Amino acid sequence: MSKPLNNVSDANTTELGSTPEPPPFTVFTRWHRQYIVFLATFAGMFSTLSSFIFYPAINSIADGLGVGVELINLSVTSYMVVAGVIPSLLGNAADNMGRRPIYISALVVYLVANVGLALQNSFPALLALRMVQSAGSSGMISLGYGVIADLVTPAERGFYVGMFSMGPNVAPPLGPIIGGALAARLGWKSIFWFLCIAGGFCLLLILLTLPETSRRLVGNGNVSARGIHRAPFPLAKLPKASTPAHTESSGSRIPNPLACLWILLRKDVAIVVLCFSIYYTTSCCMQASLSTLALEIYDLDELQGGLIYIPYGIGCLVSTFGWGKILNYEYARAAKRHGVPIDRMSAMSALEFPLEEARLRSSFPFVVATAAAAISYGWVLERRAHIAVPLTLQAIFGFSVSCLFVSLGTLNTDLNADMPSTAAASVNLVRCAMAAAALAVLQIMIDRMGVGWCFATFGLICALCVPLLIAEMRYGPRWRRERSNTV
Repeated sequence: MSKPLNNVSDANTTELGSTPEPPPFTVFTRWHRQYIVFLATFAGMFSTLSSFIFYPAINSIADGLGVGVELINLSVTSYMVVAGVIPSLLGNAADNMGRRPIYISALVVYLVANVGLALQNSFPALLALRMVQSAGSSGMISLGYGVIADLVTPAERGFYVGMFSMGPNVAPPLGPIIGGALAARLGWKSIFWFLCIAGGFCLLLILLTLPETSRRLVGNGNVSARGIHRAPFPLAKLPKASTPAHTESSGSRIPNPLACLWILLRKDVAIVVLCFSIYYTTSCCMQASLSTLALEIYDLDELQGGLIYIPYGIGCLVSTFGWGKILNYEYARAAKRHGVPIDRMSAMSALEFPLEEARLRSSFPFVVATAAAAISYGWVLERRAHIAVPLTLQAIFGFSVSCLFVSLGTLNTDLNADMPSTAAASVNLVRCAMAAAALAVLQIMIDRMGVGWCFATFGLICALCVPLLIAEMRYGPRWRRERSNTV
């Protein structure tokens, strides 16, 4: 049996000569883990919220700054470009230097950017500060996946990834409503004051109560954190180690922003990242087009243009809440089928365990539903069907694509448990690059191809993920073994 590298050695044995009881994966209680993931979920919300809250106010901001809408849209593209690059640095920094200092630094940057956005009065300032805002918020999702990998075993990981995904997924229904209401009642600058207050509250909670979770620094939680890694008022007192604890390595290392590119050379990871990015790109294009097309086709006002995002958001929230538990159930079923005890899984049995099957086997109905909903969405808008029809398709798409995000995000963390934040940053890099490129040509596609054929194209691209995910399930375990043999 391989000796654990990241947990405290247990000095207590039942009888002389008996095998020592293996140390727990983490000493954090279930309640404490849920609170920590709640903080990560709260912080992870700002990456998508800062985008969706901005959409209903685009026309108001253009009028207020005296520029065209196309220039304000440029700030949307620049926000996404930065969101693809910055997590490459922050994710690897968190894997090497700890989660807590990166969270604090990023939220301080986010807070300062929102104050500047609320006070500025020119387009160049808006453009620059939106990029700073993106730099502060975009790494939160990568950090959250790292926190989950620190605290939760693969057998429980699906539930916690689903819980964490509620943060980014709460933005589509709430962001446009809040943005539209604030812009209509208090002016568009109030949007950034709102983000400043919410971000400041999150920073305060993290600064005071978030403990360091990085296994590189605190092992399974039994190693005392020092300096900025130590929370002044942790909400739960952890048990002290009876013997010196072992961490996964000694100290921190210099971050390598290119590490997320190196991860993409792994064939199994590349498939997961590509499929995740395809679904994310399609989702972004559907959401970006919804308000504009609905305002034009159905003659809605600004507030109604925000309310129409609710069906998509409800679909997202329902799926993320329930699908994580189903993933845990599928993991347990896969372990039972292959005779692997999930509570005492050794390094070798973990290598032989069919992670791909456990995470993807039940996801294929949602692959089909996502492609079908995207194709249908374009054609019902093309035919100017009743507004309830495209909104229903948005809800179906939101439910299905969120299930896929949870499955693929969990699998990506499983495949890169040694550097989970870096792995999440690699997803972020590819998905943001693809989404930015697609959004840049979206209106051109709609104008030249029509709404129907535009989203039929996106739906067919989503359908291409079917053979890719089948290949992942069939060849992924072999690729993992080959990679392990070359290390």
